[in-house]
Amino acid sequence: MKTEDKKKLCNKIFSRILLALFIAFLAIYVSSATGYYEFEQHNKMVLTEEKIREFEQDVADGKEVDIKNYIVKDTPSYQNNLSKLGNSFSTHLESFVQSGIESTFKFIGKLLGT
Repeated sequence: MKTEDKKKLCNKIFSRILLALFIAFLAIYVSSATGYYEFEQHNKMVLTEEKIREFEQDVADGKEVDIKNYIVKDTPSYQNNLSKLGNSFSTHLESFVQSGIESTFKFIGKLLGT
């Protein structure tokens, strides 16, 4: 590959990375300018205030109170069959590599007489 071709390729890669970073910056800037983050935080606050009022009403009514009934868990699970398979594969690979490394060091220890 010629030097000129390498420079053109590097410039092309650099310009694409720069363009991707600029687009990401614009997306974050627009979401911030439109107040998307503040809107999400406001929704969480309103939901929390509703649960506080519900809790206070249940206490005033003398109902049995359990904290689990008032906690809002809105963390979605992104786990699917492919991610489960990848997790299982990495766990098995980890145990295989770990046993290989342990047996290698045991062998080296026996050779050195320790």
